[in-house]
Amino acid sequence: MARIAVIGAGMGAMAAAARLAVAGHRVVVYERAATYGGALGRVERAGFAFDTGPGLLQLPAVFRDLFLKTGKEPLEQCVELSQVEPAVRHVFADGTEVSLPNASRAGVGEALDAALGEGAGARWAAFMNRAREAWDRSRRPLLEEPLWPNWQVLADREPYPAAVQRRLLRRDRMATTLTEVADLELGGEPRLRALLEHYALAYGLDPRTAPASAAVLPYMEQTFGVSSVRGGLRALADAVYERCLARRVEFRFGAEVVRVVEKDGRAAGVELSDRSAEDADFVVAGVAPGVLDGLLPGPPIRAAGEVPPQTGLPSRLTVLLALRGGRPEDTAYRTVVHAGDRQDELDRLFGSRPGLAVSPTVTVLRPGDPALVPDAEHEAVTLTVTVPAHAEVSEAGVERMLVVAERAVPGLRDRLLWHEVRTPADIAAATGADGGSVPPPALASAGGRLLHPSNSTRIPGLYAVGGWAHPGGGLPHAGMSGALVAGLIVEGPEFRGSQ
Repeated sequence: MARIAVIGAGMGAMAAAARLAVAGHRVVVYERAATYGGALGRVERAGFAFDTGPGLLQLPAVFRDLFLKTGKEPLEQCVELSQVEPAVRHVFADGTEVSLPNASRAGVGEALDAALGEGAGARWAAFMNRAREAWDRSRRPLLEEPLWPNWQVLADREPYPAAVQRRLLRRDRMATTLTEVADLELGGEPRLRALLEHYALAYGLDPRTAPASAAVLPYMEQTFGVSSVRGGLRALADAVYERCLARRVEFRFGAEVVRVVEKDGRAAGVELSDRSAEDADFVVAGVAPGVLDGLLPGPPIRAAGEVPPQTGLPSRLTVLLALRGGRPEDTAYRTVVHAGDRQDELDRLFGSRPGLAVSPTVTVLRPGDPALVPDAEHEAVTLTVTVPAHAEVSEAGVERMLVVAERAVPGLRDRLLWHEVRTPADIAAATGADGGSVPPPALASAGGRLLHPSNSTRIPGLYAVGGWAHPGGGLPHAGMSGALVAGLIVEGPEFRGSQ
C-alpha cells in the first residue's frame, strides 16, 4: 500500500483519489479552501442556489465509469441525470432562432433546414460526418491514453479530413481553421458560421486560429448529448466527494501545500503552510501550472521538449440572477444569444482591444430545477460570457450582458430581485490560474499549442491531474485525467489507457 498525497480537491483530483483508494492505497487530499469541487462552485442566497462553473454535463460515461470502478452504486443511483430537451436554443444576430434537439444528428439537420432554409441541414450533416472521422482518429490518443512521448505526431497531424475545393488554374483549397471550415464547407452561411464558431468561443478559443480538428467539440455534444443534474452540477461534486469518503480517502481542508518534498531525486511528500510535512510515496497535483511550478525549486516542473502549459487563455464572466416569477413552460434550459458584431467580439477577446464587446455572445441557463429556487414563484438564471483573462468588469459591462440576455428572458429587468457577479479575479482566487484563465480541452494539430502537458512530470513520483494537464479542460476531461493518473501510478509507465 502506497501513501499518496493529492494536492487540491478538484474533480480530476478526486477522480484520481477514488480510483487510487480502490486500488488499495492510502490517499490524503490537501485542499487550501474550505470545500471540494474545484470549478464546480456553488452560491446560495435567500433560497436560491447557483452553479458558478459548468451548468451541463457532457460525456456522462466518464463519470459512469468512475462510479462503476469505485463502488457498487452506479452514477444514476447517486445523482439524478436528465438529458435536456432541446439541447440548446440559438438566437442569432439577425433574430433567427433555432432549437437543436439533444443527441439527434438527424433532428439537428431538420431543425436547421426549418430555421435557416433548405440545404443548411445537409451542409451541417456533411461537416459532422467529417467531424466524426476527426473524433475517431483522435479520441484515443487525446482522451483515453497518456500523452504520447512522441506527441509531436499529434501536433503535426490534422485528423479532420477537410473537403477539397477544386479551383481552375489555382491551387486547391482546404480548411485549416474553424472559420475556414465555415467559409469553405458551410457555404459561408452567417448563422451556420455563428453556430460553429460558438463551440470554439465557449472554450475560450479563437475560431480564426482554432484548428479544423476543433470540429470534435460540436460532434461530442450533438452525438453524445448534454445532461443536467438535479440540484445543479455541484451535486455531482457532492457525489464524487461522498464516493471518495466511502473509499476511505482522507480530506484535509484549509491545508495549503507550499512545497513538494523531494528526496533522492523523486517526490517524497508535501510541506504545508503551517510548516508541517507529510511523507508520501507519490504526489498528485491538481493545480494550475504556475502554482505547480511554485511548489518545487529550480526550473519549471516539465522538462524541455515536453508540451508547455498554455498561456494567454481567456476567462469567464458569470452573472447570477434571482428573478421573481416562475420559469414558463417549454423554456429551453440553455439559450445562446449570439453577438451583434462577432468580429468586434473576437477582436476584443483575442486582439489588441481587450474588453467586453458591446453586444457579446451570452449563454443563458434557465434550469427550472425546484432544488435551486425558494419556490415555484421564482427562477434562478445564470449568464456566462467569455472574457479576456485579468478583465476588470464594470457595472456597464454587466448591463450590456443584461440587455443581450433579455432576448432570451423577456421582461428580465422587471423580474430581477438581485444579482451577483463572478469575475476572472474570483476564478483566479479560487484556482490560482493566471488572470482567471480557463483551460480548453486538448486538440490535435495546430503545432501542439492546444495540447496539454503530460500527467507524468520530470520529477519521478509527481503527477499532474485536472484541466491544466492532459487531456485538458472541461468536466469530462478532468475525469479522464483522474483515470490516467491512477493508471500510471497503479500500473506504472507502461500503462496505455483503458482497453
